[in-house]
Amino acid sequence: MRGGLVRIFLRRSLSREPYRIARLGAWSLAEVVPAFAGGHAVARAVDDGFAAGRPGTGLAWLALLAASWLLAAVAARQILLNIAAVVEPFRDDLLTHVVSAALRAGRDGDAAAVARMNHQVELARDAFGAIITVVRSFVFTLVSVALGMLTLAPAVVPLVLPPVLLGLVLFLVSLPALARRQRDFIVADERTASAVAVMAGGLRDVAACGAEVRVAATVGRQIGGQARAARALARVTATRTLSLAVGGWLPVLLLLAGTPWLIDQGLTAGVVLGALTYVMQSLTPALSGLVQGLGVSGVRLAVTMERILGGAVRPEVPEPRRRPEGTGLKLSGVTFAYGPEAEPVIDGLDLVVPEGDHLAVVGPSGIGKSTLAGLVAGVLRPAEGSVLIGGVPASEAHEAARALIPQEAYVFHGSLADNLTYLAPEAPAGAVDEAVAAFGLADLAQRFDGYHAEIDPAELSAGERQLIALARTYLSPARLVVLDEATCHLDPAAEARAEAAFAARGGTLIVVAHRISSALRARRVLVMDGTRVLLGTHEDLVGTSPLYADLVGLWADHRLPHSLA
Repeated sequence: MRGGLVRIFLRRSLSREPYRIARLGAWSLAEVVPAFAGGHAVARAVDDGFAAGRPGTGLAWLALLAASWLLAAVAARQILLNIAAVVEPFRDDLLTHVVSAALRAGRDGDAAAVARMNHQVELARDAFGAIITVVRSFVFTLVSVALGMLTLAPAVVPLVLPPVLLGLVLFLVSLPALARRQRDFIVADERTASAVAVMAGGLRDVAACGAEVRVAATVGRQIGGQARAARALARVTATRTLSLAVGGWLPVLLLLAGTPWLIDQGLTAGVVLGALTYVMQSLTPALSGLVQGLGVSGVRLAVTMERILGGAVRPEVPEPRRRPEGTGLKLSGVTFAYGPEAEPVIDGLDLVVPEGDHLAVVGPSGIGKSTLAGLVAGVLRPAEGSVLIGGVPASEAHEAARALIPQEAYVFHGSLADNLTYLAPEAPAGAVDEAVAAFGLADLAQRFDGYHAEIDPAELSAGERQLIALARTYLSPARLVVLDEATCHLDPAAEARAEAAFAARGGTLIVVAHRISSALRARRVLVMDGTRVLLGTHEDLVGTSPLYADLVGLWADHRLPHSLA
């Protein structure tokens, strides 16, 4: 199956524009003119020129050979352009395949794996181009040299072509083993990189738990496996040297050893020198390029294509998203930590937020407020317990059911209307006008000459970007909205207006409070205080939560400028 997909991609790239292949062949003929003419030119320069006492004739033949190299240089440039025209569509096809798989995988896709495969697409593109280059060069050179020797001195052909073909066969036979060893090395390299990345990310926890020896042993096993794969690859790679020795240098030895016999057959010294020129200047470099190119680029292409098309790191397609029955929220025994050995940020949390509730979340910085927002929105998954929206796990709930607005709002290049209706493309003009009025965007729309003028996010302030993101979510079908300090760049009046708009809109609203005033507007307040979590109204919590009372007092005394975090 994978081999079939590889062949389809390669065949499609080579057959998409046949005139490109024809032009590539035509320029290749021009490029190998020196390969055909080299032996003849050297033989004539020696026999008819220098050996005959006519140096001018000898120089003329060499000048003709130099002119053929100029033609080859021009052809080489055109060959590169035509190879690029074949290779780039191949890259685009592969990249489309990778991106399509990632989009199908949706939010559950492995972003790191997708990034690795994008890198592998670039490797496959480069390898494909290198293969076209070396295979084309070898084939045209071999044919040109064979024709040159047949027209110059057929007697030298048995001394040259059989060892060349033998070396080629030895190399081709070793390619499957070389591909396997290269694949094993790449897998071992990825495992080592993954193990080292995990170790580096948890160094603090490793030191805190005294697990240095155990972690070093685990990572050491991965490094040892990679070293063994590298040694196995090196052993198989040695066959390339043997192939090159047989196909590239054995013909030279046979020509030198057979020179007396060639002279007895009537060949001149110039003809023998011309045959050596064919081998040493054209055939051996072409074979060396083929062996090195296929041995590196060919194996790399086979392995990377298998990795891309074979699904080894391809994101899995998730189950279809489910639509919740309402927007009521229930957290049961939720525990979450950033790492297997890290202390939980949230530990055993039970929380019920009825549909239509307006909840504010307060607490000091780093206590887990944004983590709770991510769990509610389904961006994070609990290590233990469950987070349900309308009876459906938050990570499986349909995207249209809930929306999370983070602190840094995203606005893209496009019109204001495009940004506002991104989550609701069918929103009527009246609804857009209502959102613009509710969030105070009329002045911004006027500044950009209406809804349909192009806006540059860099020209917007952080507060204006937040207002656009808020209005975009207001127009969306999401009935559970989580504001994770999404109003931190707004003044208090604009923040109050935004929260009031969402409260009047209906649905469930959860606000990670940036100012204590957000808690005063909420129906209930969740106070996160380390291992203690308290839930109640503002009036209740002032008397029962010292932390909340302190925050309210600081806010009243204006000693807490704007933020609880």
